[in-house]
Amino acid sequence: MKNKRFVSATVELLNQLLNTDDITEALTGALEMLTNLLGCEAGAVWLQDREADRLAAVCQYGPVDFTNMSAENGVGVEGLVSRSGEIMVVQDATSPDYPGSLFDDSGIRVQNMLCVPLKSLTEVIGCIQIVNSQDGTGFDEEEQQLSQRIATLAALTIEEKEFTVSAGEKKKVLIQLRGITKDYPSGEGFVHVLKGIDLDIYENEFVVILGESGCGKSTLVNIVGGMDHLTDGSLIIDGKDFSHPTETELTQFRREYMGFVFQQYNLMPNLTAQENVQFIADLVPSPMPAAEAIAKVGLTDRADNFPSMLSGGQQQRVSIARAIVKKPRIIFADEPTAALDYQTSIEVLTVFEQIVQAQGSTVVMITHNPEIARMANRVVKLRNGRIASIRINLNPAMAADLVW
Repeated sequence: MKNKRFVSATVELLNQLLNTDDITEALTGALEMLTNLLGCEAGAVWLQDREADRLAAVCQYGPVDFTNMSAENGVGVEGLVSRSGEIMVVQDATSPDYPGSLFDDSGIRVQNMLCVPLKSLTEVIGCIQIVNSQDGTGFDEEEQQLSQRIATLAALTIEEKEFTVSAGEKKKVLIQLRGITKDYPSGEGFVHVLKGIDLDIYENEFVVILGESGCGKSTLVNIVGGMDHLTDGSLIIDGKDFSHPTETELTQFRREYMGFVFQQYNLMPNLTAQENVQFIADLVPSPMPAAEAIAKVGLTDRADNFPSMLSGGQQQRVSIARAIVKKPRIIFADEPTAALDYQTSIEVLTVFEQIVQAQGSTVVMITHNPEIARMANRVVKLRNGRIASIRINLNPAMAADLVW
């Protein structure tokens, strides 16, 4: 009985695809048909942007919204299937082997998943992805075969209609991580914190790193920021190899390339706000004037105040001024709003927003707050020491529009 329904659906879909002038409408109809036929909760169709090496969602079905997202090719379920051209069946998303997906950030609790490559006559051009078989049994061989037939028909139609997508501008790579691992001794063995991280961070972008406690996000940032050493892999920053730097190279690297903002403000209590900034400015060859850095964070009228005379938000803004006075290429921020109330957090995030827009620095921020991720250019989600997904916000939100 099921096979008869599947054959009928394939014929109906073929007619729909061949007789349409609106390819996105036809793909949406095909996705809806497949999702309902297999009794699933939601689905999406992803197409590759070859120039940017990314995937963009052409359509989605169910309680999901990927209209402002694209994915890195080769990352997560959708990226791995589009890169390899091999079907992927996830029968249990709680397994440690589950590589993650953008569906994890869509508000849906992923239980199982089927992802099928879109193969044209000459190449793989994307994938069809459906999640959560409602009967909880996952996806049997017959259902996988149906999905592959539908994906083949869809791919041929996309190629015949010469339909393409754009996932946004491709930027210059500033930081390149390949195969990064980090192990810490523990008893008679090791704890494997990072298990092979491949990631590019671009010039003049705002990156947010999300993940549960212990997933490795702070370790990753500490390695890139020169505060910890990788176990294996390669780290290239601005064309220079920092995989195994000397202490002298690390000191110069941190001093001239990096700015740091932490949850704790770490201001020197016996110096005024401007003196705290000037102290850092004196360490580098070509800083901006300390007064200018103070002005950029909106604290000119509090420049002569000591930290004890400033609110928590004002102290954090001083720490940001201290980071930007060096005119760094990269600023790392580790939970910079965790100790602040909502309104003060928005003020601090607005400063970061202005830094990216006006100063051209790259900002890499660790946060536990997924709402902050809405203002990032890209959101990197870690899971169990690996990258689970990379979400690209094609239209990042303004800090003032964030609500939590």
